[in-house]
Amino acid sequence: MRTLNRNKSPFWYLLYDRKVPVKDEYGNETGEELVVYKPAVAMNANISAATGSAQVEQFGNFAGYDKVIVTDDLSCPIDEHTVLFIDKEPQYDEDGKPLYDYMVKRVAKSLNSISYAVSKVTVS
Repeated sequence: MRTLNRNKSPFWYLLYDRKVPVKDEYGNETGEELVVYKPAVAMNANISAATGSAQVEQFGNFAGYDKVIVTDDLSCPIDEHTVLFIDKEPQYDEDGKPLYDYMVKRVAKSLNSISYAVSKVTVS
């Protein structure tokens, strides 16, 4: 079954790139790491309004998500380390850190589509 274009909504995703060590004002490593993401990529897919029993069964007993994104693009690179801008356009703080609003929790691939369980987060 194919997803209908009229049901697709735009959103942006940022793929995980790497972690870099955080350094203090003297150039010494602090032991903390900063996650670096690749640039935002625009995409259109079916985004659910809210969770329901069909989605809970789809991802097993895991119910810790807010929306489900479904795409028929089987080459989509989104995985569990990807962050998303769904309810807003891409925004960054003064240090260039993305202020995303959703994270991918689970990925369920089928023969003709991929479903992503996503959870709302607050990044400051």
